[in-house]
Amino acid sequence: MPSYQQHKQPGCGGCLLLLALIILITGGAPALLNFVGVLLYSGLAGVLLFIAIFWGFTYWVQKKVSTYEASQSESHNRFVWLLIQILINIAKIDGKITKEEISTIQRFFQYNLRYSQDQMFWVKDLIKDAVASTQSLESLLQEFRTTFAYEPRLILLELVYQILYTKSEVPEAELTVARNIAAFLQISAYDQRTIEAKYMYRQQQPGTTRDSSAHYYAVLGLEPGADMEMIKKAYRTLSMKYHPDKVVHLGEEFRRVAEEKMKEINVAYEYFKKR
Repeated sequence: MPSYQQHKQPGCGGCLLLLALIILITGGAPALLNFVGVLLYSGLAGVLLFIAIFWGFTYWVQKKVSTYEASQSESHNRFVWLLIQILINIAKIDGKITKEEISTIQRFFQYNLRYSQDQMFWVKDLIKDAVASTQSLESLLQEFRTTFAYEPRLILLELVYQILYTKSEVPEAELTVARNIAAFLQISAYDQRTIEAKYMYRQQQPGTTRDSSAHYYAVLGLEPGADMEMIKKAYRTLSMKYHPDKVVHLGEEFRRVAEEKMKEINVAYEYFKKR
């Protein structure tokens, strides 16, 4: 069954026909021919103007993309390319990708990673390429694992969970894929649980304040009731893994992700110290 489509605004073909009849009656055939000539000329000029504007805008966007790409390191560009390819592959799990899923990825870069307009032109180009790509998730993860060290892999997994939990309800199939990604990237079960528990806790208890002990246990990857010795150990371990200096080569936006993660870890540790 065909899907419902909104009706377009009616054109002005009837108006032009009525006007042509009036010109024919009042001015005769010569006036009508002149009128038709003006229409043809102005129509062709309009088409040419539209093509010129479209080409000029496309050229300007591509110029912006190329300039930005050249200003970034190879590691940064490869990291973002792989990140987008992996996110699009996750969105394709159910066999299709929707406009909303693409919009979610775009909003993630624009608001979570604070991308500028020039950066967003680049991201949209990468998303378009990723949607058309037939490269498997496994091959992308294999490249990521051989290209980047452990700390960038943690940042990747953190970003995967961030975008999954922009949805009000995360499908179990997508959570399974995230866990499989962690395993394939050889991320420890503890680190994977630390990341997932934090986001899962936020979604399950949206009304809970940020100073809740359950939230801070989740940030440190610990079960509620863990003693201070375990808390100190978890803090030291996570602080070494998420130190911003270890991902500085990926670019400013990913260094900020590590900094924000470190702030969360520090706040959690200070909360338990004060107790």
